[in-house]
Amino acid sequence: MVFEETGFLDSRISDIAEQAGMSHGSFYHYFESKEQIFRELAESLEALLTAPPDEDDKEPELASDASEYEKLVRANGRYLRRYRDNAKIMGVIEEVSRYDDQVKEARIQRQKHFADRAERSIRRLQAENQADSRVDTSIAALALGSMVARSAELWLVEGWDNYDFDTTVEQLTLLWANAIGLDEESRSRS
Repeated sequence: MVFEETGFLDSRISDIAEQAGMSHGSFYHYFESKEQIFRELAESLEALLTAPPDEDDKEPELASDASEYEKLVRANGRYLRRYRDNAKIMGVIEEVSRYDDQVKEARIQRQKHFADRAERSIRRLQAENQADSRVDTSIAALALGSMVARSAELWLVEGWDNYDFDTTVEQLTLLWANAIGLDEESRSRS
């Protein structure tokens, strides 16, 4: 992909069109600018990060009695796997989000979706006495979602360290579970 190879600023429409197997003029039949195609790409990748599992995820089904901890491992693993599989372009999206409001908004919407889902989950766990009731669900959801997202960026885009994938998923999940005070029974039930 041209954006991955050269970055956004150095990508040229002629290179994008050539890689897509179309003429330079044909590009303008479908898109107004490289900004438009990049924004659409960014929106679709941001949406992918929090989308429900699909056949591409190749995840075995969780048992109906899977523990809350196992569900967290699954969700964090899916997010990080999708991020890893798209790390090069995610790095470009992060860069462009600093000066393009539409790309920035796509990232914000992904984070809000992630936080809303996490907040509902934490609230449900609190109602079921499986998580610490003192935890503010809104703040926890923002902080924990940010932890996972920023960890993915530092690790998979910035090359912070060459962590083992499964260990990283497990450690981020452990931090998440500890932060909300997930009870021991909810960690091991299955």
